[in-house]
Amino acid sequence: MATTINQGFQILRQNLEITDLQAGTVSTRHTNVRAAVEDEMTVLETFLTGSYKRSTMIAPLKDADIDVFVVLDPSYYKPDGQASLLDKVKRVLKKEYPKSPRISRNGQAVTITFTDFQVDVVPGFRRQGGGFLIPDSIKGRWIGTNPRKHVEIWSVHNKTHNGSLVPVLKMLKGWNVKHSSTFRSFHLEVTALNVFQGVNIHTYPSGVRHFFDKARNQYSFQYDPAGYGGNVADYLDSQAKRDAVKQRLQAAYEKAIKAEQFARDGYIESAFKQWQIIFGSYFPAYG
Repeated sequence: MATTINQGFQILRQNLEITDLQAGTVSTRHTNVRAAVEDEMTVLETFLTGSYKRSTMIAPLKDADIDVFVVLDPSYYKPDGQASLLDKVKRVLKKEYPKSPRISRNGQAVTITFTDFQVDVVPGFRRQGGGFLIPDSIKGRWIGTNPRKHVEIWSVHNKTHNGSLVPVLKMLKGWNVKHSSTFRSFHLEVTALNVFQGVNIHTYPSGVRHFFDKARNQYSFQYDPAGYGGNVADYLDSQAKRDAVKQRLQAAYEKAIKAEQFARDGYIESAFKQWQIIFGSYFPAYG
């Protein structure tokens, strides 16, 4: 039951969480996937990356991707071997999961689609000077990255905000899912890190409203905070795509302003309806 804005946002936060039972399933699954690659290839180490490791993954689990990073022996490296490396990893996983009809190679990973969620296996190599190289089979290149650095950066920022940043990130990702996933997940998170730089998150409503406000003019140029690669928003490669993101941010900002005004005026149920438009079924009904 939710009859205050605070209660509504607490339920929103709960609705975005992966359950303990689901977390147990994820642990078993990614452990088995990592073992499958280690049995067939010379692996230096494996570790989890992505939103699951950064604690920013949201429910439902069936729409989630669990990212497994596999650091391979340099003997597998070839300057033009991006696609062939991914194909080799795909063959290894097909051997372990012969009955799975949905093991596919995408640009940078091999994806296993299980009935309850996906696992993305990202092969890579240790990079001279730090970080890792991962394949980009679409553009035929190797990309520098450091997912461990991302985890560290996110953790530091969350502590700076007294633990409020990660819940707000999840709320923003919930909004994104409910509105066509216009943002790529990592781009959304990086934008939020910069929007909240030097800003205190006093409440969840004011936090998400602040993001919608400031992100309208910041979303199109966001660089990897770990210092690798270029603009993480470069997939917005046309004015139409950029306009679509800005329009959704503008619409969300206007709804958030209305919701906060309704709450100040004592019209709590009306405020709930505005937040429901923003967050969809993640946000509870009033009463």
